[in-house]
Amino acid sequence: MIQHQAWWQEGVIYQIYPRSFQDSNGDGIGDLAGIISRLDYLAWLGIDAIWLSPIYPSPMVDFGYDVSNYVDIDPIFGDLATFDRLVAETHRRGMKIIMDYVPSHSSDQHPWFLESRSSRNNPKRDWYVWADAKPDGSPPNNWLASWGGSSWEWDETTQQYYLHSYHVKMPDLNWRNPAVKAAMFDVARFWLDRGVDGLRVDSAQRIMKHPQMIDNPPNPNPQALANVYKLHGDYDSQLHINDKGHADVHGVYRELRQLLDSYGSSSPRMMIGEVHIFDWPEWASYYGGHLDEMHMPLNAGLLGIPWQARNVQQVIDAIEAVLPPGAWPDYVLGNHDEHRLVSRIGAQQARAAMLLLLTLRGSPTIYYGDEIGMHDIPVPPELVKDPWEISVPGLGLGRDPERSPMQWDASPNAGFCPPDVTPWLPIAADYRQINVAVERSDPRSLLALTHALLHLRRATPALSLGSYQPVADAPDDCFLYLRQHGLHRYLIALNFSPDEQHISLPAPGSGRLLLSTFLDRQEAVKLSDFRLRGYEGGIIELEHNA
Repeated sequence: MIQHQAWWQEGVIYQIYPRSFQDSNGDGIGDLAGIISRLDYLAWLGIDAIWLSPIYPSPMVDFGYDVSNYVDIDPIFGDLATFDRLVAETHRRGMKIIMDYVPSHSSDQHPWFLESRSSRNNPKRDWYVWADAKPDGSPPNNWLASWGGSSWEWDETTQQYYLHSYHVKMPDLNWRNPAVKAAMFDVARFWLDRGVDGLRVDSAQRIMKHPQMIDNPPNPNPQALANVYKLHGDYDSQLHINDKGHADVHGVYRELRQLLDSYGSSSPRMMIGEVHIFDWPEWASYYGGHLDEMHMPLNAGLLGIPWQARNVQQVIDAIEAVLPPGAWPDYVLGNHDEHRLVSRIGAQQARAAMLLLLTLRGSPTIYYGDEIGMHDIPVPPELVKDPWEISVPGLGLGRDPERSPMQWDASPNAGFCPPDVTPWLPIAADYRQINVAVERSDPRSLLALTHALLHLRRATPALSLGSYQPVADAPDDCFLYLRQHGLHRYLIALNFSPDEQHISLPAPGSGRLLLSTFLDRQEAVKLSDFRLRGYEGGIIELEHNA
């Protein structure tokens, strides 16, 4: 019998992009007070934890991921007192709060870097990665930045190059310097002491590079990457095996885990990590050999694949196969860096995808707005904000389309900000039809489906904690799997095609369809003969002897 699990295993996480959730002061930018004003909605929906994208002081070159002070709040979002109120109000509603933790790089305006680049003799010089030019003046090695060009930027004042894995204004911290590790662990303590329940580690594998900083080898098949995630132009001409993910990274996360565990079992803290790796055994290594590193490395396996039943099952089964004993999986179908779910697979398939996300074994994360079917917005060139799109134009890497303001109601600006204010990004043209208020009053909306799924999941241990077993006898366009807890078994059946599918399982038995993604039927079914309409998904409670 599976015992009661930790909150992060039983719960559902909701990612909030603070700039886009709710503006409370009329500047067109979302803020902490705005989030507080919407907590009752998240509690009603059935969310267990919120994850906040960065809210630190920042020049906003990358909208908060370029941190200039790790232990404060940017005035755009509020202040520490408002943050403390957000933590208290979140906890009062029985929810947890997860903070984005950005250890791999800072802003070039952070006092640490200003000191580091002031002279070669500054005590903080080695807090960042500096290196001499080659004899011909070229960069120290061939490493490339994710956002185009070399990872190295020449500093005229001190006559050396500094490393930046992303934007030139986001220099990489040197985690091989014990003082840097100590300072960043102090940052973690600062937020944990304020009541934060978990850390989401940004760009987790970046913090440790090869100590000799040797060249990356060429990528023999860069086009293959198009099957799993966005192409990055010249960046994909290399195999990035030396500029990130060195084996020494695991020692850091074991120590960070010890820090989290030191807060005790009465108030357990957790760590999830952005580990953008599609070699599943390597990805699974971030759990630690003794489950002593990350509680969950984030799994982006379902974000870039062709949305077909066999592809989806292949990813899930591959992940289940590499999980260390006792490890807990997680799944996401959207985030602030990827095109919206509806834009990737269509509004009809998004309903079954939501059922998939909320019934798989593991901890799901919902990206804000996916529960109402928000889609990518067109952003004209003059309104582009994303530095990635600006730095590497023409490749469709811009992330503005999936970061548009939350659509709350049919009033001007969708209730995100006052009618006479221009929001920081455009609002979808169809917000009057796709918004929380409209969908809460529609018993068959995507929001109604998400609400029903979240509450059924919370009330059904088999769906939140049960085992996972794929069903081998499914039609090619269907994905079927069992979730079981004790004697309670549920069959999840998903049709990925627009055509009706006839399901005929060889084992005799029957059950009851508890929930269809169309929210229009509950009925008895025979496992040897039942049908799924086009793009329909269903949860079937099986008889104990089935």
